[in-house]
Amino acid sequence: MGFSKDNLKGFVLALLSSGFIGASFIIKKKGLRRAAAASGVRAGYGGYSYLLEPLWWLGFITMIVGEIANFVAYAFAPAVLVTPLGALSIIVSAVLAHFILKERLHRLGVLGCVMCIAGSIIIVIHAPKEHSITSVLEIWSMATQPAFLLYVGSVVVLVFILVFHFAPQCGHTNVLVFTGICSLMGSLTVMSVKALGTALKLTFEGKNQLIYPETWFFMLVVATCVITQMNYLNKALDTFNTAVVSPIYYVMFTTLAIIASVIMFKKA
Repeated sequence: MGFSKDNLKGFVLALLSSGFIGASFIIKKKGLRRAAAASGVRAGYGGYSYLLEPLWWLGFITMIVGEIANFVAYAFAPAVLVTPLGALSIIVSAVLAHFILKERLHRLGVLGCVMCIAGSIIIVIHAPKEHSITSVLEIWSMATQPAFLLYVGSVVVLVFILVFHFAPQCGHTNVLVFTGICSLMGSLTVMSVKALGTALKLTFEGKNQLIYPETWFFMLVVATCVITQMNYLNKALDTFNTAVVSPIYYVMFTTLAIIASVIMFKKA
């Protein structure tokens, strides 16, 4: 595989994104702790007092900066290259959690971090070149193919089952419930961000994509998925150890995003 100029831009932006996002986990967790101590109602049990906590907002802004870098990265490089680089956010959050939150990183945790890095390096080395897309309508055509619609339908059904059946029963005892909701919605976010990022990139190059309703539909999907992810990620961080949430969320999210990318863009 040749590492193209666009792939390199996406690679650098994805690394920066992971650094900011990894740090945001810790800042938001500190904010959630402060808010819970002040109000007595934790986010994991439906509390929203963290919205009045400045530290949580600092973490939120840090995450937004990281997501913007991630958003732009998807416009330059394929999802199967950008998404796995989120491994760096695991390293950042694990190390910061060890020193700041006093959530100890044990030997198996260190081994897991090393394996994440090794896996990401292998994927980066073998990442495919990006197929040149000239219109958002091309992405819409891929997004409406039967195989991907089946994937989307499956994700929506699973999310509803997790939200309305499993979350009330075991969401606060099983970390896979909240992180599963985040990861499933995240895979749709990645595909929509890829489409929206490409549309904006083409628009800035002089090929206006904002005239197509498909562009605005992708924007709506991004907003919906991100809000859902944010809500359940806050619940997961408030309920479970950051060193547990981060790697599980990363592995599930990355796996599902790559599967979605392979189905939609037919890249293996």
